[in-house]
Amino acid sequence: MRLLTVAAMRRVDAAAIDGGVPGLRLMEAAGAAVAARARARLPAGGKTVVLCGPGNNGGDGFVAARLLAEAGYGVDLVLLGERAALKGDAALAAEAWTGPVRQVDGSPLPSCDLVIDALFGAGLSRDLDGAARALVEAVNAAGVPVLAVDVPTGIDGNTGAVRGVAIRAVETVTFVAFKPGHLLQPGRSLCGQLSLADIGTGPEALAVGLAVGPPLHRNGPDLWAGAFPRLSGLSHKYTRGHALVLSGPATKTGAARLAARGALRVGAGLVTVASPPAALAENAAHLTAIMLRPCESADDLDDLLTDERLNVVLAGPGLGTGEPTRERVAVAAAAGRGLVLDADALTSFAGQARLLAAHLADGDARAVLTPHAGEFARLFDGTAAAGAADKVARTRAAAELTGAVVVLKGADTVVAAPDGRAAINDHGSPYLGTAGSGDVLGGLIAGLMAQGMDPFEAAATGVWLHGDAGLRHGPGLIAEDIPELMPAVLRDLVESALR
Repeated sequence: MRLLTVAAMRRVDAAAIDGGVPGLRLMEAAGAAVAARARARLPAGGKTVVLCGPGNNGGDGFVAARLLAEAGYGVDLVLLGERAALKGDAALAAEAWTGPVRQVDGSPLPSCDLVIDALFGAGLSRDLDGAARALVEAVNAAGVPVLAVDVPTGIDGNTGAVRGVAIRAVETVTFVAFKPGHLLQPGRSLCGQLSLADIGTGPEALAVGLAVGPPLHRNGPDLWAGAFPRLSGLSHKYTRGHALVLSGPATKTGAARLAARGALRVGAGLVTVASPPAALAENAAHLTAIMLRPCESADDLDDLLTDERLNVVLAGPGLGTGEPTRERVAVAAAAGRGLVLDADALTSFAGQARLLAAHLADGDARAVLTPHAGEFARLFDGTAAAGAADKVARTRAAAELTGAVVVLKGADTVVAAPDGRAAINDHGSPYLGTAGSGDVLGGLIAGLMAQGMDPFEAAATGVWLHGDAGLRHGPGLIAEDIPELMPAVLRDLVESALR
C-alpha cells in the first residue's frame, strides 16, 4: 500500500477540486466517514464531544457533529478559535451546524462517551502551546476514548513526531491514503486502530499525489508477493540457493546459528556456517541440516567463495569487531555475492560508512545492511544520514550513501533502497525485542536473497515475516521460536497472498 506525505495529499485534494469535485463534497464525505466510525463506538443514545479546530480538520468535525446529532446522538461541539474566523469549506460546514458552539475557555471537558478530535490534522507545522496544548492535556487526562480525525492532534503527519504534546486516540480515521506519521513512532502508538476512508477524490487525483517524491509503502505482501520464491516440480535444493553464515569464535557462536536457522527455515536450499576451527565442535554440537566449514580469516573466506554456489554471505552476528571483520567484509563484497551485514560487521565500520560503501562498490555487491538505531548512529556518524530529519529520510540517505538496501530496525522498521524506494513496517510485535531476534531477521533476508529475491524485496519480505512470527507467538517469545514459526507463517502466506 502506497503512503502519501502531507504535501502529496494536498496535491490530491487540489487535483480532485480542479477536476470538478467540490471541496465541500470532500469535506462532507470525510465527516460522514468519521460519523460512521463514531457510531460504531458509541452506545445507543450515547454522547460525544466534538473538538473542532480552526481549519479544514475542524470542518470535518462540524460535519460529523451534524450527522451524529441527526442520528439521535448527544453532541457537544467545542471550537478552538472564533467561529467568524473560519474560512472556505470549513465555514460552510460550520453554517450547516445548528447546535450550540462552545468556545475553549479552560472549563472541564463535558461528560461524554467519546471524544472526536478534529482539532489539527497531519499538516501541523509547529509545537502546540497555549489553549491548544491545555485542551490536549485535558483530553488525555479525562480518560475518555478518542476518535481522531486524520491524525491525533499534535502528531506530525510526515514523521510521527509529537509536536510538544499529542492526543492519545483509540482509533484514527484518515482519508485516501495513510501518511508516514500513521506508521512511524511515536505517532503509530498514539493513533490506535487505523481506519482508511475513500472520500471520492478519484484515481486521477490519487495518481497526482503518488507522483510526488520517490515511492513510500506500507510494508506488506502487495509490495513483494510477485517476487516471492515459488517452487515447481523442478525445484530442488540446488535451485534454492546456498547461504553462507560467518560464525564468531568459541563461546560467541549462537548468533550465527540463529541466523543460519532463519535462512534455512525461510527456504534456502542449503546453509553453511563458516566457523573458526576452535569453534567447530561447539557449532557441530548444535547443527544438523546446516553444514559446517572451517574459516578463520579473510583468506579462508576467499578460498570458500571460489565455490560459486555460495550465492549469499551473512556477516556480523557474533563475529567480533575490528580489522579482521572489515577484511572479511571486503572479501565478501569483492566476490560480488549477495551480502547481508549486521551487528559486528556494521560496528566494525563505525564512522567509516564511506569505506564500507567503497568496498560494496568494488564488487558491485547486492547488499543489505540491517542496523538498529545504535549501530546506525555509529556507522553513519558524521554523514548526512545521521542528521536527517526523520527515520525515512535517514534510512534513504544511508541507502544512497552506501549503495545498499538499509533496514533501520525498530518498532517502526524502515527499509530503503539506493533509488529512493522505501517501506515502513508496522506488522510486528514488541515481543520481538529479545536477544537474537535481529540475528534471525538477518538470516531470513539472506535466505530469501539466496532464492533469488532482489535485496529490497528480500529485506521488506524478511521484515514482514519476522513481524508475523512475533504477532503469532506473543508473550514469552525468544529468538529460537522465530524460525520454528516460519512454516505456519509461510503456509498462510502461500495460501492467501501468493495464490
